[in-house]
Amino acid sequence: MDEYPLALVTGAAHRLGHTFALTLARHGYAIILHYHHSAEASAATTKEIRSLNVPVYPIEADLTDPAAIQSMFGQIDALDQRLKILVNSAGTIKRGNLQTISSNDWDKTFDLNLRAPLLLAQRAVERMSEGGLIVNITEAWVGKVWTGFPAYLVSKVGLEALTRLQAKTYAPNIRVNAIAPGPILPSVEISKDEWEKLLNRLPLKHAVSLEEISLALEFLLKNESVTGQTIVVDSGYSLV
Repeated sequence: MDEYPLALVTGAAHRLGHTFALTLARHGYAIILHYHHSAEASAATTKEIRSLNVPVYPIEADLTDPAAIQSMFGQIDALDQRLKILVNSAGTIKRGNLQTISSNDWDKTFDLNLRAPLLLAQRAVERMSEGGLIVNITEAWVGKVWTGFPAYLVSKVGLEALTRLQAKTYAPNIRVNAIAPGPILPSVEISKDEWEKLLNRLPLKHAVSLEEISLALEFLLKNESVTGQTIVVDSGYSLV
């Protein structure tokens, strides 16, 4: 089975994680398909990847629990295959403001959006003796002050800093980069009107496609001289 190097994609059942998992499967990687609550979507994505004739291993884990992360890597070790790729796609977003957000929502956001990528990378690096690639998923608007999503914003700013720290720490054998998508799919926290207003403000006047995000991952797979960078794919949102 070692003909298929392993790629671990967190939050791989749907949305961006689903796209990253399929992209890597098409490039010949066996997929460790992490999910938490999305069992039904995970089963559908697993079936889709198997149709590409590559191995896929769905694993359920609560990434806000360090013990669950450790347990997940125990399951990965049992596969006896080379881990080459980690894509930290799992994340959460909570609406609120600095005055009203609860400490519980703040902690949950940071546990998944920032602490989990730290712990996952620590475990992954131990298994990447022959080199590898870690890709963190940040956010195109981290340089802006969106007061309605304070925990999400600060956690993603922190993730960009963590990406640079990881890149310097784990070089030369392991590259660490980030992809910062712009508007792709509206969150349940954003109304239809808010979404349309956002798209109308973009210089390119359209949402980013999942295929375009996939191309960003392919670029990072192929260019071995890129590390510590954030690839922004945002239809010009960073210019607004």
